[in-house]
Amino acid sequence: MVNLEWYRTFKAIYKEGTLTGAAETLFISQPGVSLHLSSLESYVGYKLFDRTGRKMIPTERGKVLFNALNEPLNKLEDIEKNFQKSTEKHTPTISVGMCFETFQMTLEQYVSTLPFNLIICFGEYPEMLDQLNKGILDLIITPKKGISPTIIHESFSSENIVLVGGKDIDAKAFKAVLKQKDKEATQLWLKEQKWYGTAGDMEHLFQFWITNFQEKPDFRPNYIVPNLNSIVRCLSAGTGLAVIPDFLCQKEINNGQIQLIWEGDKKLTNTLYFGTRKNTMHQMEINHIKDLFRKVMT
Repeated sequence: MVNLEWYRTFKAIYKEGTLTGAAETLFISQPGVSLHLSSLESYVGYKLFDRTGRKMIPTERGKVLFNALNEPLNKLEDIEKNFQKSTEKHTPTISVGMCFETFQMTLEQYVSTLPFNLIICFGEYPEMLDQLNKGILDLIITPKKGISPTIIHESFSSENIVLVGGKDIDAKAFKAVLKQKDKEATQLWLKEQKWYGTAGDMEHLFQFWITNFQEKPDFRPNYIVPNLNSIVRCLSAGTGLAVIPDFLCQKEINNGQIQLIWEGDKKLTNTLYFGTRKNTMHQMEINHIKDLFRKVMT
């Protein structure tokens, strides 16, 4: 019988678009992801992805398999998470959803001190809202509010989306271009630089570009890395540009490892919310996590 983990790995690759992204989602090594995929392809007898650079493009047969597997796998994962919570008699288990970078910058340092069990889930914001509404997640950290009447959104902080660069970027040259108040010249200077991005996530760059230039960027990043924290580390090595939330790189900016290049003609700010259900059994534990976030981000 086929190993269920092969299917879960296949789904992760399909959704993340890269082996690295799938490995981070599943908390396994990239060689392990490759082994699961090759084993599944051998089992079904055909290719499931075409490898284009670092990007994994599903084949037509891969798309058919995903459509057949996605809903059953989601149901199995829901059962697994609910069962894990319901079988814990003495110590509460809290499930929290957020993006990977937010976890690393905030809650990760406190996990070992928590007096209750914790499950951290990473995913897209609409998916997390749906899981919160269904009772799979107890708390989410999100810049987007849902419309469900059973969910409460509480603002607790904000993030500015800014343009940052490596320490070798000539920021003075860029400021000289800005003074010309020529948007075409500003775009040209920016597009001549090397850019960093993350696989499957261009939202910050799109938002920033549209806010300042009233159009989407007509270029792709030169370097695609696993996550936003990887971008900060890469920029610290020298040159390049990226658009990311300021709280993820404030320490590196203050230390001179990277530069704050431009906040935009108009600041692009996202409000961050705690999302919880109106009725919950774990209000004390949720409040504990909220306090930790406020401690870090205020």
